[in-house]
Amino acid sequence: MLVFAASDKGGTGRSVTSANLAYQRALTGDHVAYVDFDFGSPTAAAVFDVPGAMRGTEERGLHSYLEGDVTEPARIDVWRQTEHPLLRARPNQSGRLVLFPGDAGGGEFATGEDALERCVDLLLRLNGEFDLIVVDLSAGRSYAVDMVLAATAHPRMRYVPFRWLVFHRWTRQHVIAASGLVHKENGILRSGVDRGHDEETLQGSIRFVRAAVPDPESPLWAQGSPAQAAWMQSCDETLRRLAAEHRIGDSVVLGIVPLEPILQWREQLITEEDVLATQIANKETLEALEEIARRLTDESHWGRP
Repeated sequence: MLVFAASDKGGTGRSVTSANLAYQRALTGDHVAYVDFDFGSPTAAAVFDVPGAMRGTEERGLHSYLEGDVTEPARIDVWRQTEHPLLRARPNQSGRLVLFPGDAGGGEFATGEDALERCVDLLLRLNGEFDLIVVDLSAGRSYAVDMVLAATAHPRMRYVPFRWLVFHRWTRQHVIAASGLVHKENGILRSGVDRGHDEETLQGSIRFVRAAVPDPESPLWAQGSPAQAAWMQSCDETLRRLAAEHRIGDSVVLGIVPLEPILQWREQLITEEDVLATQIANKETLEALEEIARRLTDESHWGRP
């Protein structure tokens, strides 16, 4: 299954959250590919602690592959090449976890028919090799978004299942932006229909993930004043109404990731060691990531029995 990670803005937690979802699925035994189509900022390797590709790879990146400069994109075995000590030990029963990095300094680019065919080739091959393929897309209505909409509408991709996760922070601006990315005139739905998608089917494949959501009841805010607590509660209720009005309310939310202090300082994978041993991460964050990862393939969360 293909999972496309999208957001209307940078700084939504899209890349770090989707990398954590890929990691969680690999822990369950799935073979997982993480494809860095964030062409302007291919930094997924930093989340996985892979040296030498923190800003993309110097050779055979996805940009080079799509432009036809190389016949095969580079692939990085995260378990083998990470500097993260826990990941290097590769947990028992885990599946493969492979990163396909972008090019260092690649940048956004317009894609033609040749690039589209190479994209289709890549996605088909990965779908045959891996249980789950997470494709991290550039923020906004980017060339990457347009390319995968066209690719998934291609006749050769007819029987390949795919889903979309649209990430946003829990603020008024981000709620409005995330809704626009999907529902506005030039959004994912309209653009997908223009490229041959059935609107109802495409809409059913889209779910939202709220990231960095503060919980007014959390111990993190226990030291605040009563006035601050009441204000936060009021904001939360207002945002829930706004999200519903903009068609990204609770019924189409796959999961909520709590505000996690360590992720404000460093984009990283959240492991059990971070929660239980070093205690630098919150249990609620790990549990939320585990639950969203499980829901990716739980049909009951996608409007299917």
